[in-house]
Amino acid sequence: MASLPARVHIQEVVTRDGLQIEPRFLPTPDKIALIDALSQTGVSKIEVTSFVSPKAVPNLADAGEVARAITRRAGVTYVALVPNLRGAQAALEAGMDELNLVLSVSATHNLANMRMTPEQSLEGFRAIVAETKGRALLNGSIATAFGCPFEGTQAPDKVLALAGRYLEIGLDSITLADTTGMANPRQVAGLVRAVRQSFGAVPLTLHFHNTRGMGLANVLAALEEGADRFDASLGGIGGCPFAPGATGNISTEDLVHMLEEMGVATGVDLPRLLELARGLPALLGHDINGQVAKAGRSGDLHPVPAGIEAAS
Repeated sequence: MASLPARVHIQEVVTRDGLQIEPRFLPTPDKIALIDALSQTGVSKIEVTSFVSPKAVPNLADAGEVARAITRRAGVTYVALVPNLRGAQAALEAGMDELNLVLSVSATHNLANMRMTPEQSLEGFRAIVAETKGRALLNGSIATAFGCPFEGTQAPDKVLALAGRYLEIGLDSITLADTTGMANPRQVAGLVRAVRQSFGAVPLTLHFHNTRGMGLANVLAALEEGADRFDASLGGIGGCPFAPGATGNISTEDLVHMLEEMGVATGVDLPRLLELARGLPALLGHDINGQVAKAGRSGDLHPVPAGIEAAS
């Protein structure tokens, strides 16, 4: 196995990517309380919300109220996804540290998701860069980087070209997003290697879904190529409402548990994270996808069955 990063940054997306697909509206005070609790766990970033049309994503209709009411913790970066200049202006007014801009490398998916061609989206990003002027960091997410449910696999050269254009217009960092959980570990390793070779100094995040059960395997493949920033969602909830079958982010607690078992530091308090994950079903009204919250950590031992003596 290749040497792994000494430290991995965990970036929590449950209150944006997680909630955007939920049918039940999570009350604003509950969102605020969840974000404040997550701020105490040691995660590096929290994607707080998205400043999108309430008609498109009803569960995030309270974006401004949530963003203004959370308690900021030093060392945590608070992020909002923004689809356009108006959303960016609202996020800046709410004091977000970073704006996440999303464009699909697949033209078909971008039309379905944003109602724009990729070129139109890029033109809108230029306006956001001009508006931001150092007031916040700017991250560029490349959606469908590992495959599109309408077009299939996307050529790595297309992904690299879009990453280059992001940097040319002034974005600070890049995310490769497996929007519908189509990635496989060999594909991930190749694309991460290519991006790091082309843009080595640029912060790179991987955003995986576990739709087909390969999420943590894809994390390991990315780790072995030097990736050290990963998005994840508490309980493994979420998915893109504009992509067929795109349920299930990788679970934050499962990711942290795997890294901890491998001896890779995250700075995250796993017991506190598990406590929050176990409280999600009561908030959402349904079970969660995360496994460690149900099974416990690998190192959690159980009482010896009655009548059997423990081995010395």
